[in-house]
Amino acid sequence: MSSAIETDALIIGAGPVGLFQAFQLGLLEIFCHIVDAQPRAGGQCVALYGDKPIYDIPGTPVTTGRGLAESLVQQVAPFKPQFHFDQQVSALARQDDGRWQVGTSAGQTFLARTVFIAAGVGAFVPKRIALAGVERLEGTRLFYHPESLERFAGQRVIVQGGDDAAVDTALALVPLAAQVVLLHRRDVFQASDASLAALREHIAAGRITVAIGQPSGFDDAKLQIATPDARTVELPFDAWIGCLGISPRLGPIADWGLALERKQVPVDTEKFETREPGVFAVGDINTYPGKKKLIVCGFHEATLAAWAAAAIVFPGRSIPLQYTTTSTRLHELLGVDRPAP
Repeated sequence: MSSAIETDALIIGAGPVGLFQAFQLGLLEIFCHIVDAQPRAGGQCVALYGDKPIYDIPGTPVTTGRGLAESLVQQVAPFKPQFHFDQQVSALARQDDGRWQVGTSAGQTFLARTVFIAAGVGAFVPKRIALAGVERLEGTRLFYHPESLERFAGQRVIVQGGDDAAVDTALALVPLAAQVVLLHRRDVFQASDASLAALREHIAAGRITVAIGQPSGFDDAKLQIATPDARTVELPFDAWIGCLGISPRLGPIADWGLALERKQVPVDTEKFETREPGVFAVGDINTYPGKKKLIVCGFHEATLAAWAAAAIVFPGRSIPLQYTTTSTRLHELLGVDRPAP
């Protein structure tokens, strides 16, 4: 187990609200660590609608889930939050000194004075392939939504799935892999027009092969496919990539001892603090009278939660309200030149 990381603030979730939480904390000179189950920042905005338009972000007529996440990462960059990806928070326990001990699935431990749950509707995890015993291939021959495809250079790769993630993964593998097979349960793919056009071109040129059916068995070298016409086809492979989508899981949050109402965490509307002092919940994970699951509402919640946390991190200190338009201290923190009057 890694040694404990001591921090004033730990944010659980690197989606838009979690990123903006880090920004608001940074303005108050509270620096933080962020844990997320995904391999990158962005949360459900990137995972579910990375390329779909979003029209209700103030001052931004249109963006995408991915574009919003990239802007928020850039905005918070001056405060240098420390990210811890590919791990879920598995334990949360108050210590005798009032801090919170937080453990993750990767064996990392944090000691945090304040904790912010910005986990949306839970941790987004890949949908697993439903085939008995297949888990023994995970990490060696079977991979879910891999961040990098370079490792598959020169290999025979099966990509399973029918949405844009599967199609785009197959397309990206063409210049790398020795062979690319796109496997789906039916001969219909849901992706952008440009991706589908590229897919048809590669199929016609023999650079991608499409296989229709469901996996029915496997060994270390071949995957057996049950086709719609009741035949069994064997596909040789070196690597198998599952792109079956992702789904939210409340997961360990249910075991942290927090009060839950319909799988959400109740908070007050002054501090957005849970019933546990020092633990805040912002964004879609929380609930209160009049709650609306909108990103802009999460931004408001994160702002008030940050100010409430400041009273814990800096007890007895009077913290003035400053504006980024005029405050020389905020300009210094943000690393920007003072605007001309």
